[in-house]
Amino acid sequence: MIHAVLIFNTSGVARLTKFYTPLHQSAQSVVQKIFSLVSTRPAGLCNFLDAPELEQFLGFKGDADERWRVVYRSYATLYFVFVVDGAESELGILDLIQVFVESLDRSFENVCELDLVFHFDEVHHILAEVIQGGLVLETNVEEIDLAIQEAARARKESFASANPLSLGSVGLTPRGANMKTPLGWLTGKLTGAGAR
Repeated sequence: MIHAVLIFNTSGVARLTKFYTPLHQSAQSVVQKIFSLVSTRPAGLCNFLDAPELEQFLGFKGDADERWRVVYRSYATLYFVFVVDGAESELGILDLIQVFVESLDRSFENVCELDLVFHFDEVHHILAEVIQGGLVLETNVEEIDLAIQEAARARKESFASANPLSLGSVGLTPRGANMKTPLGWLTGKLTGAGAR
């Protein structure tokens, strides 16, 4: 099971934190501990490590095979970190991180740290398309991208129908009268044609 997904920069500032299991301490202390584990590793080592240090934050795993594992990848100035247990394959999680980053790249066209800051709701939506409740839902980048585009289209349609002044939309006024253009709606309001 995936217990946490974290993204933080090279200074240790969290840009995304998603926990799928309850924490025994604050999220910030968990992020700091994981950052200290990941940032001190030399570049030549593999991208996953056993982390018995996380037991105080996430709970004790009794079996030696079920220890907490941290799987991470570094892209430019960001660390993408997944905290998993022994039921997950480390190489599979590395591939899942790649799928997540590719999905972000498709949505933001070469994702950067500022995209994560200013569009955090979309980042969480993309993550929810990939993982829910700590279980992997989708690994096909095309399917994830299609779902994200569909959600964006629905969001735009919802905004257009709720805002009669949105450009290029055919919206319904609260009274149910169909207006063809925002200018027609405004003209009707100014001349009193829309008055009861």
